[in-house]
Amino acid sequence: MGKPYPAPARPDAHLAEIGRPSICVVICAYTPDRWTELLAACDSVLPQLRPGDDLVVVIDHNPPLYLRAKAALGDVRVLESDGVPGLSGARNTGVAAGGSDIVAFLDDDAEARTGWVEKLRQAFTDGAVRVVGTAVHPRWEGSRAPRWFPAEFNWVVGCSYRGLPVQRSEVRNPIGASMAVRREAFAVAGGFATSMGRVGTLPTGCEETEFCIRVAARIPSATIVYEPSGMVDHLVPSQRQTIRYFLRRCYHEGRSKAAVARLGGTRSALSSERRYLRSTLPRAFALGVLDGVRGDVSGPLRSSAMVAGLSATVAGFVAGRISRTRRLADG
Repeated sequence: MGKPYPAPARPDAHLAEIGRPSICVVICAYTPDRWTELLAACDSVLPQLRPGDDLVVVIDHNPPLYLRAKAALGDVRVLESDGVPGLSGARNTGVAAGGSDIVAFLDDDAEARTGWVEKLRQAFTDGAVRVVGTAVHPRWEGSRAPRWFPAEFNWVVGCSYRGLPVQRSEVRNPIGASMAVRREAFAVAGGFATSMGRVGTLPTGCEETEFCIRVAARIPSATIVYEPSGMVDHLVPSQRQTIRYFLRRCYHEGRSKAAVARLGGTRSALSSERRYLRSTLPRAFALGVLDGVRGDVSGPLRSSAMVAGLSATVAGFVAGRISRTRRLADG
């Protein structure tokens, strides 16, 4: 955060003539366990790039993986992260390395559907737009979600959840697995906060939330939009389909929200969560109970998971607040 970023490069004559902004897609990777998924992510993006576009893979502090990717990915630019370990540092490395008008981010275990790059590009024809997110559909290992898993909690596995808009709308922040930022926003607001975000397998996050709150504060005219017609498919492996992972992820989301509230202010940090708690979850809980009355046993299971997930999230938020208070008290 606060690192200077290069200004947008001037597009070539053809791109400038038709007003088509250039896009650099950044994919960050840290583990060889997702090698097959990383290759698939790159393969999903490369055919969509146009003259002036770029694909950059940033390897997060894993020299063997860097050498392997460098050798296997051919024309793709492969970089080693020069930031602190973690997703935020790796993303910042990708941002600093490019000169495109737009920087897009795709998770290393996600695949862009046809037209994803163009949907992002089109969204930025509105000069007020600074950040765009697209729909992120879960690709469940085993073909479908567990019967107990509520779609309203798809954010647990990094995907679009039931309750998000079904048409293009302004939002507070997008889902990080598929988002794009006008480079100017980095120049004004700085990069992703390295004090937040996933590091290795620790299921933390909210760096996108904090970044978007900062963008909105420093660029009052900025618009952040969700464009559900752009789509990616995000792998949800079996190890992320357990109750244990579900509750752990909810707890750490709560801790992350506490950190966002500290950095960006409670009102901005929790604005979307208030709407989620007021409307999305009560409606989903009632439908789950109603499904149970109709004989669908998965309904009460989903409702129970909602209560457990919400409780774990609140516990994480409170723990994050207490931890912060203790650190301040200790000096």
